[in-house]
Amino acid sequence: MLTSVYLARLIGPVLLAVGIGLFVRPAAFNELANEFAKSSALIFLSGILMMPAGLAILLSHRVIGADWRMLITLIGLGLFALGAWRIIAPDWAAGVGRHRMPREGTRKVAAAVLLILGAILTVAGYWPQTPTP
Repeated sequence: MLTSVYLARLIGPVLLAVGIGLFVRPAAFNELANEFAKSSALIFLSGILMMPAGLAILLSHRVIGADWRMLITLIGLGLFALGAWRIIAPDWAAGVGRHRMPREGTRKVAAAVLLILGAILTVAGYWPQTPTP
């Protein structure tokens, strides 16, 4: 199976589930985000998980082009950068999270972005297609 399709099948449904959860249960996710942002240790631990995940995507999948596969590369780059930031400055990352997450608009934009990315990757990964390099 092509790396792009495999990663789309892996990442797409997860993004869809989180996006749906943000829309369907906003209060629960807001409480979860507030609790998470109170702990620099959890922020640090999430960075330890995010940075290698992003690096694994970048090492196996560096596609630059004008199609859906570039989204996977950008997600890998984002995970790598966000993970590094959370490892290097967990207190700063927690402060930004505490400042941004209570805003309803931030949550709605995040949910919409996750739903769109999740839908694109899920369709690209699971829709019957001809193989691409």
